[in-house]
Amino acid sequence: MLTIEGVTKHFGDRRVLDDVGFSVGSGRLTGFVGGNGAGKTTTMRILLGVLQADTGRVTIDGSEVGPTDRRRFGYMPEERGLYPKMPVAEQITYLARLHGVEKRTAGQRTTALLERLDLAQHAGDAVEKLSLGNQQRVQVAAALVHDPEVLVLDEPFSGLDPMAVDTVLGVLREQAAKGVPVLFSSHQLDVVERLCDDVVVIADGTIRAAGSQEDLRRSAGPAAWELLVDGDVAWLRDEPGVTVREFDGGYAVFEADESTAQRVLQRAVQHGTVGSFAPRVPRLSEVFREVVR
Repeated sequence: MLTIEGVTKHFGDRRVLDDVGFSVGSGRLTGFVGGNGAGKTTTMRILLGVLQADTGRVTIDGSEVGPTDRRRFGYMPEERGLYPKMPVAEQITYLARLHGVEKRTAGQRTTALLERLDLAQHAGDAVEKLSLGNQQRVQVAAALVHDPEVLVLDEPFSGLDPMAVDTVLGVLREQAAKGVPVLFSSHQLDVVERLCDDVVVIADGTIRAAGSQEDLRRSAGPAAWELLVDGDVAWLRDEPGVTVREFDGGYAVFEADESTAQRVLQRAVQHGTVGSFAPRVPRLSEVFREVVR
């Protein structure tokens, strides 16, 4: 498990991180979300040792992370850090060698990754000749080629089309299935919602929410319910203890505690056929807006 504890960071007089702490479980995909300037990239750079925290520490399985440990990390920065004129396969192999991977193994891993990321046809192309989306996938390959034990990715889906997003998602799931803790930041909440086991929300340099996606979504705001019947549910507006959020003929979304919701269901059954009735779990975007406002 990768853990950040009590991390604070100032740039001059400005505090950019304030007592930041969260964990990335082994084999768990953790989405790190927040607006521009929220502190995501600064936190990741401290994780990687690129920046030094004023206070706090980073640990793996309880032991403080040092330079040797960080060699086991795979990192993808938001800004592309590739050699633009160097051929793709040669570059990925070279980066693997810098991590101490034996030459033959480095070549084999490069070939396998380029095939997995649908880049094999570009193996001999210079990076600068590729589309931005393909350059992004090369960055992903560079982060993975040394078979890291921890993955930290800053905006890995930026510039990717839907098919490429699915390809990268599949690769990250494979890493997590091997027990690798995977942390990635993204502005694309729909992608985070599809992929992540856990979510960390940061705003103004502080952690506003952290936990499993399911727990965060279920705990956001008052309990809400969806009801669909074959008639009109206008009567719902007059039901005690009910706040109607949405209404359209026989469909309604309403807030109520569980006992009130069950009373509503009983009344709906008395009035006609109930097509569906279930708790309404908020989208991640709703959770995000709730915790950062």
